[in-house]
Amino acid sequence: MANVGLQFQASAGDADPQSRPLLLLGQLHHLHRVPWSHVRGKLQPRVTEELWQAALSTLNPNPTDSCPLYLNYATVAALPSRVSRHNSPSAAHFITRLVRTCLPPGTHRCILMVCERSDAFASACALARAFPLFTHRSGASRRQEKKTVTVEFFLVGQDNGPVEVSTLQCLTSATEGVRLAARIVDTPCNEMNTDTFLEEIKKVGKELGIVPTVIRDEELKARGFGGIYGVGKAAIHPPALAVLSHTPDGATQTIAWVGKGIVYDTGGLSMKGKTTMPGMKRDCGGAAAVLGAFRAAVKQGFKDTLHAVFCLAENSVGPNATRPDDIHLLYSGKTVEINNTDAEGRLVLADGVSYACKDLGADIILDMATLTGAQGIATGKYHAAVLTNSAEWEAACVKAGRQCGDLVHPLVYCPELHFSEFTSAVADMKNSVADRDNSPSSCAGLFIASHIGFDWPGVWVHLDIAAPVHAGERATGFGVALLLALFGQASEDPLLNLVSPLGCEADAQEGDTERDSKRRRLV
Repeated sequence: MANVGLQFQASAGDADPQSRPLLLLGQLHHLHRVPWSHVRGKLQPRVTEELWQAALSTLNPNPTDSCPLYLNYATVAALPSRVSRHNSPSAAHFITRLVRTCLPPGTHRCILMVCERSDAFASACALARAFPLFTHRSGASRRQEKKTVTVEFFLVGQDNGPVEVSTLQCLTSATEGVRLAARIVDTPCNEMNTDTFLEEIKKVGKELGIVPTVIRDEELKARGFGGIYGVGKAAIHPPALAVLSHTPDGATQTIAWVGKGIVYDTGGLSMKGKTTMPGMKRDCGGAAAVLGAFRAAVKQGFKDTLHAVFCLAENSVGPNATRPDDIHLLYSGKTVEINNTDAEGRLVLADGVSYACKDLGADIILDMATLTGAQGIATGKYHAAVLTNSAEWEAACVKAGRQCGDLVHPLVYCPELHFSEFTSAVADMKNSVADRDNSPSSCAGLFIASHIGFDWPGVWVHLDIAAPVHAGERATGFGVALLLALFGQASEDPLLNLVSPLGCEADAQEGDTERDSKRRRLV
């Protein structure tokens, strides 16, 4: 899959499936609405109309089903007919699975995706997850041929017109962002160290005409970034804070996306065990998603000021490593007693959100991180956890997740009960909780929020994506689609406007305070 190019076209054209294998994919009632005249040229002479209709009649998705139409050259696959309220109507996770298992082999292949217009964005991002870019298998390096998968959407339902060029461009930008994020997360730390991640940031910046701001190594210490510096100072490749800033004319607000970029997490001196350390190359998933989403958002015409803040470090072991009992002064001006060096993500993010607040003047700060193993227990493998100071934005995150396929579910937000878990006798706070049975994912997020203040008047959103950042041994690129959907109303792109949950003032809750009304300035 690593050498596969993904192309979105208004029409994939006609071809004998023996020369261009084909997968037809959609919910069964949608597949029944596809006229034979539309698929005839993609199936003949191998498949007749009678065989096509017979295949549809045999499908019984529970939750999915598939039927070969002609040997292994053409297949039709059906998604679940219904999903629960906490799932995406697009059935995005099943799309990825079916593509991986049912797409026929070949150098040039075609997918006909049948869905409603409102599900096109989520469906495209789900398709992209089936084609990871990273591999170091020796056979892959010997294959020179470039494979292509052409995707054509057939839209059904009320808004079932042709797919516009602008929609195709949006889908291309979004899926490129998903695959970029997944590639970074899949790449091991002997390649994707902090130096390499900075090169990825600079590459995106060059493409967009943006020169990144980079604060690194001893300069971090000198300027007071005790969280990032303290976590990364034992590694060969020094830690860094990097910022990409998009500042369009006419912007009415400032948004900051802050990503946790721990390129590898040994746990530090509070070292992880042999079964829990493998896979910690994925601890940069938040920063990877921010980079992929920032690239796509700017390419699609983001109208407001947008800063992507990357908190990069390798949590390594060495003579210079942070010790439990050390006290660090963070960028917020608050002191933190270290009682667990494996609770490092919140330290780098605390510096990142403080910088976004103090130096960038952000009105909305969203941090995204593979923060806690407890997230997978709290909200499961498929749903990221959201913690926020705004009930409206909590609801918006959940709705955005359903509309884009990157699912989200809320955590308890109650700092007056939970923040006491960080009480320290000698510093402003400790970095890990006293009671690991007391909502640890919520508490971890509250640690980050405390460094901008619980009384801060802006919007703060924390997304813990520890579990959904990967499926098995492969990264998913989770978070890119979510950011694009959540902030879709700040884009000039009509498709992102369509999937954004923040586009309607009628959704605002009655009795909002003046501060909450200010928070709705995004829309």
